[in-house]
Amino acid sequence: MPSPQPVDMARSRVFGGVAETYDAARAGYPDALVSAVLGYAALGDRPALEAGAGTGKATVPFAAALTTPLTCVEPDARMAEVLRRNTSPYPHVTIDVSPFEDFRPGDTRYGLFFSATAWHWFDPDRRWDLVHDALAPGGAVALFWNPVGVRDPGLHAALAEVDRRHGLTGTPHAELASSYGDTPGQWPGMLGHWPALDCEHDARFTDLRSLRFREDTDYDTAHYLDYLSSISRYATLPPHHRTQVLADTAAALTAHGGRLPVTRHHDLFLARRT
Repeated sequence: MPSPQPVDMARSRVFGGVAETYDAARAGYPDALVSAVLGYAALGDRPALEAGAGTGKATVPFAAALTTPLTCVEPDARMAEVLRRNTSPYPHVTIDVSPFEDFRPGDTRYGLFFSATAWHWFDPDRRWDLVHDALAPGGAVALFWNPVGVRDPGLHAALAEVDRRHGLTGTPHAELASSYGDTPGQWPGMLGHWPALDCEHDARFTDLRSLRFREDTDYDTAHYLDYLSSISRYATLPPHHRTQVLADTAAALTAHGGRLPVTRHHDLFLARRT
């Protein structure tokens, strides 16, 4: 099994500077995924814990569905400010502004731990220990991501040329939708690092499941540029370089009708503390 990917701390701390753009441009998660997680967790009256909550793209649908307390851990105060605004209708939500690695559950043990597009930012040497220690026996783990694949091969090729020209790799539009397999976690950013590969060798977790939910959608040019601006790979570019990359990306989109048709894959991993 490949070694865990090291965390790029510089990239992991840039989101607060684009918190409002992140909140407006990032995709959320489907009701079917939320229902699958809560059905698996069977929380009862036990509380839930989210790590890397960001501005609440997953928090809000979970908070709306939960009646038990939900604690959200988010390391960036600027992201947490937007998160606090978005969760204000839900008095059972508590926000802890700290890195997940510094969070201390005290005597509380949770019936569900979940993390949306954030697991890869946590210390790979400690994250499973921290989750195990936070969960009650039988408590559930839910980790999920929502990568996209471009449905138009011609537009994909044009965007790939922009990326090549600017030395970018691993961008959100780097893959064709047709390149995704049928197995959850089967996409380039995750191959060899899907959480099941850790848990199948860890006797502390059992009942491993992997699910995929698909949806076809499209971005107009302005929305997609905002989305790219919220991605760490773009946010860490020097300003003049980022401006040119976004301009060239916009030109490629405009030349292909001004829209980016994609398939979004919501990949979900579930496990349970033994």
